[in-house]
Amino acid sequence: MSEQLCYLTATEAIARFASAELSPVELMQALIERSASVEPAVNAFTEQWHDEALAAAAAAEARYRAGSARPLEGIPLAVKDEFRLAGKRRSSASLVYRDRVDNDSDVLIQRLLDAGAIPHAKTTTPEFCLLGSCHSRLWGITRNPWNLDITPGGSSGGSGAALAAGITTIATGTDIGGSIRIPAALCGVVGYKPPYGRNPEIPVFNLDFYSHSGPMARSVADTALMQNLISGVHNRDIASLREKVVIDRRIPDDLSGWKLAWSMDLGFMQVDESVRQNTLAALDLMRSLGAQVDEVDLGWDESIVDAAHHYWSLGWAASMAPLLRDHRDELCDYTVWFIENAAATTGQDYFESLETAVAMYDRFGPLLDDYDVFVCPTLTTSGVPADATWPENEVLINGEIQRMREEHWSATFPFNMLSRCPVLSLPSGLAANGVPTGIQVVSRSYDDQRAYSLALAYERAFEAPAWRLDSRITRGDNRSC
Repeated sequence: MSEQLCYLTATEAIARFASAELSPVELMQALIERSASVEPAVNAFTEQWHDEALAAAAAAEARYRAGSARPLEGIPLAVKDEFRLAGKRRSSASLVYRDRVDNDSDVLIQRLLDAGAIPHAKTTTPEFCLLGSCHSRLWGITRNPWNLDITPGGSSGGSGAALAAGITTIATGTDIGGSIRIPAALCGVVGYKPPYGRNPEIPVFNLDFYSHSGPMARSVADTALMQNLISGVHNRDIASLREKVVIDRRIPDDLSGWKLAWSMDLGFMQVDESVRQNTLAALDLMRSLGAQVDEVDLGWDESIVDAAHHYWSLGWAASMAPLLRDHRDELCDYTVWFIENAAATTGQDYFESLETAVAMYDRFGPLLDDYDVFVCPTLTTSGVPADATWPENEVLINGEIQRMREEHWSATFPFNMLSRCPVLSLPSGLAANGVPTGIQVVSRSYDDQRAYSLALAYERAFEAPAWRLDSRITRGDNRSC
């Protein structure tokens, strides 16, 4: 029974709390017990606060009895280490900041707390969120609950792993190149990259249009519930949009009249056969719901990889560069490599990266005038080792080890370049190595609802085999304890 509680969605838990069928204390206790058995192997948390969380759960139970429950009352929340949480450490997975404690909470986190969510843990990241995997000198290697040899993804790897392992109910992530969607795909959960400006961001990266903060959960409805609470203008973020979009969580009856465009490889990527077959099956499922499904040519090529790197180099890498002088010996090897290689980037490179993004949208924008959404794999493989790092990863594609840059197995970063497009990553099946695969649903700029409506309809049909719940509990026990 306790394992079943650990895999409740927030929506299900709230309904049970409201009917007094379940107590927030019981749910929190179940997560704490499961964490004690799986966490040493998975390593999803930097720290946990059991006594505080249980006290908050008891207060939430009293609120339900009093009829004063808030929208997320009593729901356990795992907070990515990159976010400020008042009174707690924020290490950025770096030895440099291992003792840093914040006095206040980031806006996105505070809105979840104000809605009644209970923070019970911080989740692991690679140092300064630099990798699509999740390991650091400070916190060690975070592993995928489905297969401990495989990464849960990064940089929100701890959040994805915690959801997959059944040791939190909801979690938060950040995404500057896919850091929400990569873990969502590899862990078999749902992650949402909102359009730029929709959610208040972490300064100074609120001014970086590649950068997004958003929800991660085990269902589309849960991410929508979280998104509705965290979005909206805030006076600490000049880029936050005054328009407040409230996502309708009602599931469409079918997809009749919908037109879907899709690409398997974005024009230049090598795709593992498991990913290919699961993506085609997902498209067939959408077709069976009534959608018209058409393959399209985006006209993109691998030059967009260099464009993205040049953009990151003159912002993200520059923010870390001063650490090389005073803290080089404390930094991870991949951090040093990233900073040093970014130094050769010029202002002209940066400007050309912007021109590349414009050229990409010159094709993609008109395409979404003709189609409701665009669909593609989130990742081209699930065979990414737990210790994958810069500059090249040794990943498994079609039975062979391939050496490639991260952006050649992650199809997420183009939609950071096209940052105003909402993107959901959804599970699409299991690969041959037992690790989940995912698809991305991309909608036109600032049209959050269209992406969510498609995802809700897809998820209801996809859930029929129930593999995401029962088999993950079994796999988590066998591989993580």
